Amino acid sequence: MDEGLSREEVMTLLGEAKKKDLNYDRIFSSMCTNPHPIAVEAHMKFIESNLGDAGLFPGTKSIECKVMKMLGTLVGMPNAYGYMTTGGTESNIQAIRAARNLVRKEKPNMVISESAHFSFDKIADILQLEVRRASLDKNFKVDIGSVEEQIDENTVALVGIAGTTEFGQIDPIEDLAGVAKREGLFLHIDAAFGGLVIPFLEGEYKFGFEVDGVSSISVDPHKMGMSTIPCGGLLFREKNYLNSLSISTPYLSTKAQYSLTGTRSGATVVSTYAVFKHIGMNGLKENVHRCVDMTKTIVEEAEKFGVYPIVDPVMNVLALDVPKIEKVLLMLLLKNWRVSVTRAPRALRLVVMPHTTEENLLLFLKDLEEIVNNVI
Repeated sequence: MDEGLSREEVMTLLGEAKKKDLNYDRIFSSMCTNPHPIAVEAHMKFIESNLGDAGLFPGTKSIECKVMKMLGTLVGMPNAYGYMTTGGTESNIQAIRAARNLVRKEKPNMVISESAHFSFDKIADILQLEVRRASLDKNFKVDIGSVEEQIDENTVALVGIAGTTEFGQIDPIEDLAGVAKREGLFLHIDAAFGGLVIPFLEGEYKFGFEVDGVSSISVDPHKMGMSTIPCGGLLFREKNYLNSLSISTPYLSTKAQYSLTGTRSGATVVSTYAVFKHIGMNGLKENVHRCVDMTKTIVEEAEKFGVYPIVDPVMNVLALDVPKIEKVLLMLLLKNWRVSVTRAPRALRLVVMPHTTEENLLLFLKDLEEIVNNVI
């Protein structure tokens, strides 16, 4: 089109598109949520900042360093090395890329679990690595014996999951670290979801750099951290791991980049900082406890009409064993609820996020009970 539209015409077009989007109110399938209001305000204040050319935006860069220290503190190493990414997929790509670069193999492979995020399939394609999948134990955590069986002289990395996407389980990280140390292998922990949940759970779960043998961790503030999308964090134990990703950038304000993307939004990073500083660690903890408590409510109420979890939830991710699941899914969709299913076994997968209200939770349970009773 040669002639532009008026502001009002453009906003009308956008409004029409926005009406087709779902809001989060009745969504139980997503690990993302509404950003905190202060995150939105901070984002807009730094909308033009580009951390890919950080020398032009030293104030934004200083905030990134502070956010990295905050995330590092939560995962056991305040002075970890790394940078803020676009989310778990980029973080996972870069972690495995670092592992591959550190020990070049002619036919490299990585060992992941059957419950690993689909981003590792992208990684295999991009980096031309073979994926070897270890089986799960009865609690849907990776089986250490199966991991050991997959390792050979071409293995460049092991991957553990701290908060699996489907079941919300935490792999036995200390056992994985023991194998990694014995075999001299890089160990990446995908804590994209769990990294901002596990530190606030009741009880002690070791999953980060407090475990000797963990090489890198991914954590996503745009999930339970309620920052704007997209925002993740990649943290390394050693500086040489980060250095293995370095690319010369001679015509920018910095000499090198470590990131996968060139241009990087500073706005999402600042939004994370704003939330963390505004609500504090106590606020993050309260959000986690509220979501976990609502998850327990689902379990307790669903058991009253004969629906049970396939494994006891550790965090605010739940898989329910429902009869005639395909029909249940369709009927929930007709009632405007958005849920998902696990791959194997097929179960009703629910994620309870900060956008979930107690009122909507009870409405969902009422509809689920009615539907289950109708299909039995």
